[in-house]
Amino acid sequence: MNVGEICSRIVVFAESGTPVQQAAKLMRDHHIGALVVTEGAAGARRPIGIVTDRDLVVEVVAADVDYRMLSVGDIMSERPSTIKEAAGLFEAAAQMRSGGVRRLVVVDAGEHLLGIVAMDDLLPVMAEELSAIALAIRAEQRRETQRRR
Repeated sequence: MNVGEICSRIVVFAESGTPVQQAAKLMRDHHIGALVVTEGAAGARRPIGIVTDRDLVVEVVAADVDYRMLSVGDIMSERPSTIKEAAGLFEAAAQMRSGGVRRLVVVDAGEHLLGIVAMDDLLPVMAEELSAIALAIRAEQRRETQRRR
């Protein structure tokens, strides 16, 4: 299984000039914790940043900054962690771990936005795969034990 098979293809995005308040409303309305910041036209959007709900809290609310003066581009993390849709799930988990992120922006060969995958998406699928491996090992051990009797 690869990242493209489990990622969310419905990505809420904003451009860098989007007001921070509008970004927060998008997150609330769509029940999401991150917006991908893009540039380019539909079908050819390139991710240039990401803004999370944590960014809003830490960079705006906790810093006591006037949100009315800020755009998404002011608080986004530039160069979001991206992964190709054909990448494996364990590769995605390793990239999240090494980059210290919980989300990866999924892109095509031309680096255009395709989707987003979160650690929450990976965990159930990887747990199921690991469980299947454990069951296969136990079954083999039982077969071996029965053959030796």
